[in-house]
Amino acid sequence: MIIFTKRGGAMINIAICDDEKFMSDELSGLLYEFFSPKNIEIKICQFTNGSTLLKSNKPLDLIFLDIRMNGTNGMDVARILRSRNYKGYFIFVTVMEELVFDSFEVQAFDYFVKPVNHERFHKTMERLLSVMQNSSETNLFIQRGNEWSIIPFDDIMYCEIINRKIYLHLERQEVIDFYEKIENMEKKLDNRFFKCHRSYIINLKYVRNYKKDTAYLCNGEEIPVSRLRNEEFTNAILQYMKEWRF
Repeated sequence: MIIFTKRGGAMINIAICDDEKFMSDELSGLLYEFFSPKNIEIKICQFTNGSTLLKSNKPLDLIFLDIRMNGTNGMDVARILRSRNYKGYFIFVTVMEELVFDSFEVQAFDYFVKPVNHERFHKTMERLLSVMQNSSETNLFIQRGNEWSIIPFDDIMYCEIINRKIYLHLERQEVIDFYEKIENMEKKLDNRFFKCHRSYIINLKYVRNYKKDTAYLCNGEEIPVSRLRNEEFTNAILQYMKEWRF
């Protein structure tokens, strides 16, 4: 699970599973080299075999797997983790390119052939980061200057639009502001969010009551609802209750 650091950025939890220590160390170095300039913190755990990784209860966003290892091989590790409903990303590392054909079965993101080409590594990681940034499944990815923040949808109570800035009001009573067009913001959010007013996008999860022109949130805040959107807002709440609460 991608989490916040105290500095307000994101932390990505990464595992490297390879029985060759020098390979794990090289990948670790490349990862730090890639993420550090982007102000994205990473935490790397190294595993020397698949069995140890499978016994770990660490939350992991990205896993590098050597396909050929003593004991449980990397492909089998990936199959087992997918059967446990692991939703993160796999990247395989192998000495033989033909061994990666089975990677489609476990929805691997990519693979590297040893020795790892540094230029290809950076291109793959740029592509992965882009996929993560554009993911709309559970998180919102925002950029402020050179810093990225990854915010779970469930943490967002509502978005307030003032001039060209968006203010995210979070459940933990924190407000994060950044520049974004409201049209782009709506596209990044899923159907638990509803634009109830030209200046507000509300997370229906936090609506506790609704009376004429006003939505009352669970923390006591009141959000205006446009008269033109009253009926749509009511229907959105009913649909949300069907899809998300039951």
